Amino acid sequence: MKGKIRCALLAGALLSGAAHGHHGVANFDLNRDIELEGVVTRVEFINPHSWLYFDVTNDDGGTTAWRCEMRGGTVLRRSGWTEDMFRPGTPIRILGSPDRRDPTTCYLATAYFPDGSSVDRYGQLVRPSRPATAERPARLPSGVPNLNGDWAAEQRVMTDPRGQAGTLVPISVASELEPGEVPGGGEGFPGARGTSLSMADDPVDTYWNRRPSVMPLTDAGRAAIEGLDLSSTDNPRLRCEPTNILFDWVFEMDVNRIVQTEAEIKLLYGSMGIERTIRLDLDEHPESVEPSRAGHSIGRWEGDVLVVDTIGFLPGILSADGRVPHSDRLHVVERFSLDPETMALTREYYAEDPLYFEGRYTGSDVVYPSDLPYSGPAKCEDKTYRAEPASADGGDDKPWWDFLIFWD
Repeated sequence: MKGKIRCALLAGALLSGAAHGHHGVANFDLNRDIELEGVVTRVEFINPHSWLYFDVTNDDGGTTAWRCEMRGGTVLRRSGWTEDMFRPGTPIRILGSPDRRDPTTCYLATAYFPDGSSVDRYGQLVRPSRPATAERPARLPSGVPNLNGDWAAEQRVMTDPRGQAGTLVPISVASELEPGEVPGGGEGFPGARGTSLSMADDPVDTYWNRRPSVMPLTDAGRAAIEGLDLSSTDNPRLRCEPTNILFDWVFEMDVNRIVQTEAEIKLLYGSMGIERTIRLDLDEHPESVEPSRAGHSIGRWEGDVLVVDTIGFLPGILSADGRVPHSDRLHVVERFSLDPETMALTREYYAEDPLYFEGRYTGSDVVYPSDLPYSGPAKCEDKTYRAEPASADGGDDKPWWDFLIFWD
């Protein structure tokens, strides 16, 4: 079809319940389908989301420049996708969902190519694999576990391969689930088709600004986020700036690197470029520490478990959704343990900040030897919450609210 947009509003009750994820899709209306045909003008493999740009021919013979959002560049490459799939001039048909505010932006669910092939948003063009570790020494000469190497979290994919329904699950179990299934019932991924967030009057504001904090905040903590619009560049994630040492380690399933010696361990984050040095030759932090996003870390081995104590942070945001702020009194303790059989490197952690929140903020994550080599911090340019000219000519970016006048 040429320039014709087919939208179908889904009816009926869908799955409900709780879901957790590091990204919301609230700015897209996943309850509607949109189908487009056009010609590729350019593609950007960037984090946290990649973008496909193409021109659609209208019924009057003119063209309209469109852009469609895809997964982050790093995870696309880990899945076997390449920029060559979207060479300029390539005819393409897109099935997806429309943006709620920008009339020429969409969420890519499936791409169809001239040779009759197609690929879903979460399609794997290569089989995920982990590099052989047989020749890798299990321990350093001192006897402690060898953590050297490149590491990445297991890919997570939506149970709906097109990414419009269901929830995120580890790729190793995705094939065991029905398309769009939410294991255990409950509600799907925030903003997915049929979820309460997708039906909200203003899903973007609801997702970022109206959810309660997961931690009991003090008066100072509530004041720290009072008036912040976390759907804007008030949120460091949307400025492509480091968030914190906890969240960024597995954010977007980017590739990290660990460089280990007997005296120190360096953690190089593939997401947002955090670099940490864990001093193993110090028993205490210095009296004076220059605050930074990475903080000052000292470590010790308790048997085969690496225990890391970190202080000296710049004030910032602790949780993925921005609802838990932290002050310069933040204190983080991490415990890293390596399973020599599965090569799973598990991190358990807790964070305390008596100035901004009560109790302990806790969590855990797992990384494995990476199927893609570390190449430094991934290029980041978050365009999800802003609109821009979609043509190959580019132009000055504009925030999405500059376009609201066209829909009043």
